[in-house]
Amino acid sequence: MAAVWSREAALVAFDEYLRRSRGLSAGTRGNYVRFAGAFLETAFPEGEVDVGQICAGDVIAFVAGATERFQPKTVELVASSLRSFFRFLRVEGLRVDRLDDAVPMVPHRRSGLVRHLDRETLDRLIVSLETASARDLRDRAIILCSCRLGLRAGEVVRLQLGDIDWRAATVRIRARKTGHGALLPLTAEVGNALAEYLRHGRPDTTAREVFVLHRLHPGAPISASIVGRAVGRALDRAGIDAPSRGANLLRHSLATGLLARGVGLSQIADLLGHSRLATTRIYAAVDIAALRQVALPWPEPRP
Repeated sequence: MAAVWSREAALVAFDEYLRRSRGLSAGTRGNYVRFAGAFLETAFPEGEVDVGQICAGDVIAFVAGATERFQPKTVELVASSLRSFFRFLRVEGLRVDRLDDAVPMVPHRRSGLVRHLDRETLDRLIVSLETASARDLRDRAIILCSCRLGLRAGEVVRLQLGDIDWRAATVRIRARKTGHGALLPLTAEVGNALAEYLRHGRPDTTAREVFVLHRLHPGAPISASIVGRAVGRALDRAGIDAPSRGANLLRHSLATGLLARGVGLSQIADLLGHSRLATTRIYAAVDIAALRQVALPWPEPRP
């Protein structure tokens, strides 16, 4: 591969590297390519990329500029994108130096424990779910998919009729953020909610997605924002003042509940589709009761 090529060709090659070598999902690859493209556009505004001309100062200046435009979490994504792009250059033999080391670390402090609902509050939310209308049936099934199976909003949106194996009692997730699919157990509770929606709530449509719109453009597949609205409506109806709203709140609640019941972190990581166990370890800080049980007693002073 030439060391000088168009910006578009560089990004296509980078995307292929992320897919082939890293196994990243299309959404994650899209973010990495977007920020790598923004860097190349800044470094090479004429469009022709000469990777041999990239210097550490270019990298530091770009990340510094990102800190003025974005929230810390997005700046972290910018930094990760550049590190991956520079590793790609090294793997392809276009740079021999470790330019990824020039990407500055982004200081980011978590604002506290992971946001979740305790077991009693989550049970209260589920009990409050209504089934009076077709939309109620849909929202109930959506919420149970998130709080019982740990599905992300995007995974709920992409769930298709053929992904549900009623005989084997499994749900297939075609692709997760890890870039791989998953086969999850279909519990009776979730299965009944899905069946009730499909039989009595879902409008006639040719769409293969399980969850569709009911009012505006009925029968069209839902978006991730619909998942968030469903969770928000349920929280309001139950009178729950939640620390956040959306599918992630329910995923976090599932994970912390499983941890409290003694489920291992590796099993929780598999269920939630985490590519790194470090991502799952954030839930360990929430399980205060379990931590107290394993804490060593404070030593008595020697006489």
